[in-house]
Amino acid sequence: MKIDIILAGVGGQGILSIAAVIGEAALEDGLYMKQAEVHGMSQRGGDVQSNLRISDRPIASDLIALGQADLIVSLEPMESLRYLPYLKKDGWLVTNSEPFINIPNYPEIEKVRAELDKLPHKVVLDVESVAKEAGSARSANIVMLGAAAPFIPIEYSKLEDGIRRIFGRKGEEIVDMNLKALKAGYDLSKAGS
Repeated sequence: MKIDIILAGVGGQGILSIAAVIGEAALEDGLYMKQAEVHGMSQRGGDVQSNLRISDRPIASDLIALGQADLIVSLEPMESLRYLPYLKKDGWLVTNSEPFINIPNYPEIEKVRAELDKLPHKVVLDVESVAKEAGSARSANIVMLGAAAPFIPIEYSKLEDGIRRIFGRKGEEIVDMNLKALKAGYDLSKAGS
């Protein structure tokens, strides 16, 4: 088993929390993992990207080559387009439909969506709306993780355990909110894929 995942978004969206949960789940599953993070501006709004490589065998490099990502998970639609050259032809894109407009020359969202529509394997959803329905807009990143979960070869229960370990120190209410968000994203993705 091997999967290469690119996580993309902008600062403040929770990309690194997604990476931490997946990492916890992979380690609990006895898998090898390498991670490389590229942080943009440290303040909210800079681009953030993480390479996650997970395998049942040792991994030499932490970087994903062009055309080799099995999955791109993006909390920002334009950022998802930035990393498409890394996606395998049969790879999946799981992305937010709603932009985080952080630059003055952000392209027209209709053009961004038209590019996303060209992809054969994608899940596109408004994660903020789903997160609000699930209980908290702050858990949009975990909704996105749930939507990506069907494409990650790690048991769903291990992702739940990862959430419990990563968010446990913040209290049971935060853990429950994130578990609910994970399930909401997962259910929508399973229904649409």
